[in-house]
Amino acid sequence: MKMNMDPLSPSSVREKPLKKVMVVAEPGRESAGALDWAISHALVEHDELILLQMEQSSILKRSALSAFLRRPSLAAVTAAMVAMEEAVGGGGGGGGGENQYLEEMKKKCEKAKPKVRVQIARAEVEGKDRASAIISQTKLFSVDVLVVGQRRYFLGRPYNGLDTAEYLIENSVCPCVGVQKKHSGGYLLNTKTRKNFWLLA
Repeated sequence: MKMNMDPLSPSSVREKPLKKVMVVAEPGRESAGALDWAISHALVEHDELILLQMEQSSILKRSALSAFLRRPSLAAVTAAMVAMEEAVGGGGGGGGGENQYLEEMKKKCEKAKPKVRVQIARAEVEGKDRASAIISQTKLFSVDVLVVGQRRYFLGRPYNGLDTAEYLIENSVCPCVGVQKKHSGGYLLNTKTRKNFWLLA
């Protein structure tokens, strides 16, 4: 998007960001790698970064809690506890720090790109329809580029079953970049038109 403006005129002051970049933010190296790529290759001055956190719906949280409070069998209690843990982010270590990674991601971008506006957005998702909920958020925020961390593949198939990143790459209304940050340096990128594109850091 190129804008022809006199840099000294009042109209040259941009009230809207040049570009909106959304990164799906989760605790883990995949999202951290996606943010690193966005900072170094997708964001420029006066862009806006939206860190999107997906949360399980409050209905699911309440149902898990009520199941626990009814004191059913040991197996049911265990299942309810697992559901509660997954509903609030699962494996976040507890202690009230489940959202600390969001603030750390925000600070990292603000330090690297001080002229990029950063905001945190949260959205609820019911069941396993996570990818569709993310796409809805890209429409809501009029996002120009969606960036999502992508898991490594094993024997040609993604770990943990359905790969949300692949669905987003193929179905997002805005360009979507799947990012794998390699331990050896650089990134492996996937878009709708380019697959397994190697980019040096």
